Amino acid sequence: MGEVNRRYFFFGCFGFAAACSRSGGPRSPRVSIVRAKSYSADLEDVFRRILVEHQVPIRGRRVLLKPNLVEFSSENPINTHPLFVAAAAEAFRSLGAREVQIAEGPGHRRMTLDLASAAGYFSSIAGFEKDFTDLNLDEVKRVPLAHPFSTLTELYLPHTALACDLLVSLPKMKTHHWTGATLSMKNLFGLVPGGVYGWPKNPLHWAGIDECVADLYYLFSRQFCLVDAIEAMEGNGPILGTRIRPGVVVAGRHPPSVDATCCRIMGIDPEKIKYLGFVAKRSGWSVNSAHQLGECIRSVKTRFQLIPDLDYLRLNDAA
Repeated sequence: MGEVNRRYFFFGCFGFAAACSRSGGPRSPRVSIVRAKSYSADLEDVFRRILVEHQVPIRGRRVLLKPNLVEFSSENPINTHPLFVAAAAEAFRSLGAREVQIAEGPGHRRMTLDLASAAGYFSSIAGFEKDFTDLNLDEVKRVPLAHPFSTLTELYLPHTALACDLLVSLPKMKTHHWTGATLSMKNLFGLVPGGVYGWPKNPLHWAGIDECVADLYYLFSRQFCLVDAIEAMEGNGPILGTRIRPGVVVAGRHPPSVDATCCRIMGIDPEKIKYLGFVAKRSGWSVNSAHQLGECIRSVKTRFQLIPDLDYLRLNDAA
């Protein structure tokens, strides 16, 4: 077990711990919170147990892992940690996935493989170059937006993302100077090809960042989320913030519920995150509806620093 929380090992599959109060019922979206103090923990085993608990259909499926690979800094935890990605890949393979690919389209105009190398992906992930697709340069397909939140009417999206059976968002938990928090839904920005939209994908910014986040969420119906919050970023994220260590993995099949849970861990009010509000308004989903598994939010809550312009997002300490 190493540094993985032992209570989750024994009781996680039963979906509750006696000390925790739970919101939502059996039909509410389920979100797991699992302690993992460092990347030396047996993350592959953690992920396998989470996937089994959530009954994720994997055997025979084409799985696409979408990490958050933005920039590299030896000082700041900007990217999804390569050991986190490597463990996810092995967990899906061990559960019978037909194919596991890794793909990303960074928003900055840099050689993606150079960025991945600097971030440790080549040295930490076996066969990385063989299994990796640069979505900025992938072939694309025009996808109409039937009921967009943004001012866009269509998006050109990469074939690799559209063809997978299961899209797995592997974001790094971070604050964001525009959206407040960047988590599993905002991570989908990396699916949009820079080869079409340029760098840093300004057409999406002009069309409304939060609105485009919601549009992308509705285009991919088969998703699972594993949020890297072992080390995270607070302050002026998503690039210039500082390190903070919540020491958890957050996971689930419903990205809005996963993100709302992450916000509460960060001390951010999910009701004030615009892209979550768009989903709530359209679907009737509530930011308070998640059925928590594993740890209680209050037992892992880690108050993230926010830039002054985002102080209004602060969650009331009593919430």
